[in-house]
Amino acid sequence: MNVDKAVLAFAGFVVLFGLALGTYVSPYWYLLTVFAGLNMIQASFTGFCPAAIVFKKLGLRGGCAFN
Repeated sequence: MNVDKAVLAFAGFVVLFGLALGTYVSPYWYLLTVFAGLNMIQASFTGFCPAAIVFKKLGLRGGCAFN
């Protein structure tokens, strides 16, 4: 798995986790989904993604999106 695929998988997990918590625990958890969406939008414009930095430090090989 490379960094790009790991970031996409992590983002998908965060979105689904936020939706589940928002449904079953408290509607305030929907803010987690909003944060994940906003972070994906800003990463598409700036190329800066904190999750990609963490995955690179964990030793995953680079991808083409987050160099």
